[in-house]
Amino acid sequence: MSAYEGKRVLVVGLGESGKAAVRFFHSRGARVTVADRRSAAELEAAIEEFRGLDVELALGEHSGDVFLAQDLIVPSPGVPWDLSQLNSARKEGIHVAGELETASRELRGRVVGVTGTNGKTTTTSLIGHIFNTAGITTEIGGNIGRPVLDLVETSTDSTWNVLELSSFQLEAMTTFRCHIAVVLNVTPDHLDRHGTFDGYAAAKAHVLGPQQVDDFAVLNQDDATCRTFEKFVRGRTIWFSRTRPLTKGICASDGWILRDGQRVCSTELPILGTHNLENALAAVGAASAAGIGDEQIARGLASFQPVEHRLEFVRRLNGVDYYNDSKATNVDAAIKALESFDKEIWLIIGGRDKKSDYTALQPVMNGRVKEALLIGEAAKQIREQLDAATPLVDCRTLEAAVQRAQRQAAAGDVVLLSPACASFDQFENYGQRGREFKRIVNALGDAS
Repeated sequence: MSAYEGKRVLVVGLGESGKAAVRFFHSRGARVTVADRRSAAELEAAIEEFRGLDVELALGEHSGDVFLAQDLIVPSPGVPWDLSQLNSARKEGIHVAGELETASRELRGRVVGVTGTNGKTTTTSLIGHIFNTAGITTEIGGNIGRPVLDLVETSTDSTWNVLELSSFQLEAMTTFRCHIAVVLNVTPDHLDRHGTFDGYAAAKAHVLGPQQVDDFAVLNQDDATCRTFEKFVRGRTIWFSRTRPLTKGICASDGWILRDGQRVCSTELPILGTHNLENALAAVGAASAAGIGDEQIARGLASFQPVEHRLEFVRRLNGVDYYNDSKATNVDAAIKALESFDKEIWLIIGGRDKKSDYTALQPVMNGRVKEALLIGEAAKQIREQLDAATPLVDCRTLEAAVQRAQRQAAAGDVVLLSPACASFDQFENYGQRGREFKRIVNALGDAS
């Protein structure tokens, strides 16, 4: 009999992770209730998935009584871990567990956990691709693709579960073990959720906490915060660096990716930008920790295809290249995108502010960005923080920004959507924003 049989379980938030939790607990005989502040009309599609199942709905404003009537509460990653209703439940002795903790009891096989402010999706996908290319049974999920709880049913003792892990997931993690933990970088992000950079960094460090002495931590030698994480490592550290030679670890030198001083493959990769070279170095570190040979790693790197919404080439029109970098939801990601081009750029930037410092963009914009086309709620903050040396144009909407760029850009230029902001002011998520950008761009007529 399942440990959840007959238990009262509250799933808070009906996003992808929440829906996976409903499926997980219902299949194990729990009495499931879903709490979400959105209305039934807003959640119509999600609710339809569970029509016919014995699942109670508590929609609209969160009721404290609903929270206090449970044996277990599982909040989705987007729900603040310190939500007042969760704190009240904890005081009453009700167990509150994140999705990783819930999965840890039943997820079989070993785990590669990938976190960092930027590059998580590309690196997770790249590691999974290398593992698959090497013939290893691999599941990819977490903060991308399939939620962790959906991986439980298909995992086996021989599976490698390669997971993208966000700070929202990690702040709730206490025992979930990553046999290989990869930390790409830690720069300010989600301060609207975590309050301070120290709080955000502490959430990222959780990925290392439950590791054992035979586990691996793959850390970025070039990142100041990652260097401080070494004190949390219980097993072996594998360093990677794009900027300095390493006799032990993974680095880039003279056009080659090196592992412990030995050539693995060329730095000429099918993914654009120096930041993606860093992602590749991290992936080599993870694959090495898993025992994959250099030849198999090189084959995986060479055959990898760029991830959707990360410097994704959309089309060339009248000599102008259009790139979708909608997943650049913070300033550091936008900086890395801008640094990937040596052409003049028409930058589409803006969305929902996350208490970011946009002044950090100015040095890389100067002499590179022809115009910054401002969209969304954060346009005012961006304008106030950026120097007038770069023309700033208020476009409000994504479509208006694309249309202006098409009118103004010359052959050889780049139109880049790299918003440096969240998407929730005008879109459901960064994916919808990116798909809309591609739709608009692909609908443009030839202006010649």
